[in-house]
Amino acid sequence: MKKSIVYILSNIDKALAFEWIATELNQDKFDLKFILLNPGTSALEKYLQKENIKVYTLKYTGKKDLPQAFIHIHNILRKEKPDLIHTHLFDASLIGLAAGKLAGISKRIFTRHHGNQHHAYFPNAVRYDKWINALATIIVAPAISVKDILVNLEKVNPTKIKVIHHGFDLSYFYQVDDAVILKLKQKYNPENRWPVVGVISRYTELKGLQYVIPAFKKMLAIYPDALLLLANATGDYKAQVQEHLKSIPRQNYTEIAFEPDIATLYRLFNIFVHVPVAASSEAFGQTYVEALAADVPSVFTLSGVASEFIRHKENAYVVPFQDADAIYTGMLELLQNKELRNSIISQGRQDVAAQFSLPVMIGALEKLYEQ
Repeated sequence: MKKSIVYILSNIDKALAFEWIATELNQDKFDLKFILLNPGTSALEKYLQKENIKVYTLKYTGKKDLPQAFIHIHNILRKEKPDLIHTHLFDASLIGLAAGKLAGISKRIFTRHHGNQHHAYFPNAVRYDKWINALATIIVAPAISVKDILVNLEKVNPTKIKVIHHGFDLSYFYQVDDAVILKLKQKYNPENRWPVVGVISRYTELKGLQYVIPAFKKMLAIYPDALLLLANATGDYKAQVQEHLKSIPRQNYTEIAFEPDIATLYRLFNIFVHVPVAASSEAFGQTYVEALAADVPSVFTLSGVASEFIRHKENAYVVPFQDADAIYTGMLELLQNKELRNSIISQGRQDVAAQFSLPVMIGALEKLYEQ
């Protein structure tokens, strides 16, 4: 008999990870349904409908919708009677786990998708993290660093935590059409500037953009035609980022609010930079895996999962936290040292294939659900 599972997600539009799980989870063993809390129709909802996967969409725009969302989720769970629920992201977990407990769902799984942001920037929210931890019967940590936060800062029993790395359909990054690359290049780099430094990061203080921009500015002295491509260019640190950008000529940077074709976007970059400000800033940091899968030589700080597999001058160029000069040096070395660049690209692809393939994650999830 199939096990019935309900995923509960909040504020998700396009999400390849959940598309992959929805289609790759063993359908002979599991009956997977979704509850989405969103302000409107999402790309994920359309995808699930196309795949004939049952999905409930509840309008959710913020805290004022919380009581109604709780009631709706509780009623859906009473109707569906799943064997387990699996919640993702803060609002969905806060509401969904409580509704699940009230509905009598004995197995309540929660994946922790944020690192130490609440401890560092929003201490009043830590109490809600602890409430979520208490409501969950199993917590999935996508990286060892997240487990450390849960155990050491939030006093979660280690036996309650399961580390499962995110998995990726790596063919998505390998099989990119040249014509599509050219079309995206005409959109974001019509002047054919070189080199292109890529950043895919929300505008938040913990992502370290305040160190990337000065490093790029310094690089312009050697490469005056360089282009800084900033994707996911929205967030609560936007005003500060744009103040930093005033130091760079306008023709040397492009801000991209959202680009759904992430695999093609990586192919526009000559080098990639991701430098969170602390080891616990990232819960996982999927861009570490994506950049290496896309064969882009990268400058990284070791946050989230990076500390588990990124090695200096083997599969990336590693720099200290909050160090613009080191970022500058790393970018130059990757641009000017062809031998290092090629070896990093080759090793990076091998490492992500060995550790972050989709079948590895799906297998771990199926084992968790069957227990």
